Amino acid sequence: MAIPAVRKPIMTLYSGTACPFSHKVRIVLLEKDVECQIIPVDLKKKPRELAELNPYNQVPTMVDRDLVLYESHIIIEYLDERLPHPPLMPVDPVTRGRARLMLWRFNRDWYDLFPEMEGEDKRLAQRARTIIRDGLTVISPIFKDQSYLLGEEFTLADCALAPLLWRLPHYDIELPRQAKPILDYADRLFARKPFRSSLTDAERDMRR
Repeated sequence: MAIPAVRKPIMTLYSGTACPFSHKVRIVLLEKDVECQIIPVDLKKKPRELAELNPYNQVPTMVDRDLVLYESHIIIEYLDERLPHPPLMPVDPVTRGRARLMLWRFNRDWYDLFPEMEGEDKRLAQRARTIIRDGLTVISPIFKDQSYLLGEEFTLADCALAPLLWRLPHYDIELPRQAKPILDYADRLFARKPFRSSLTDAERDMRR
């Protein structure tokens, strides 16, 4: 009897083990339940082929057959179009536009502050923590009336915010009491099976 060959996944993701941008992509892959070879990358010792694939030598980097993609927001939108079930972007163009704006603002307003929180300048680190704390507190009331960022449907916007919320204790960001709705929302995200499966050992250690 012939032994069937093991099919190699057509997608490969170079993913930082503690990188929040890579974490976004892993969440989307698991929400889509897609076969993908995930190559963990130590940012202090990157594999040689990463620089050959990505001119910025950064993670996440995704290879899908002959296509190479980088930048997390580009990758997750591509995955939603490439693998339309379940859909993670709203159908109507107005809400889809709101989702895209959220993705852009999360990166610009909050994720771009991660280097400051990880740097040696304590003043800049505290400034970054304050901006993130206050920003999350401001949007917290919307979760009193809806389950997710854009309503009752889980979308790419939720996939993008989840890694930041997971890392709050790691960066010593404590939300005030009035932000309880967003903390309840975070618990809903963390309870999803794809999110739990997306965590690396390094990311689990952030909450211990």
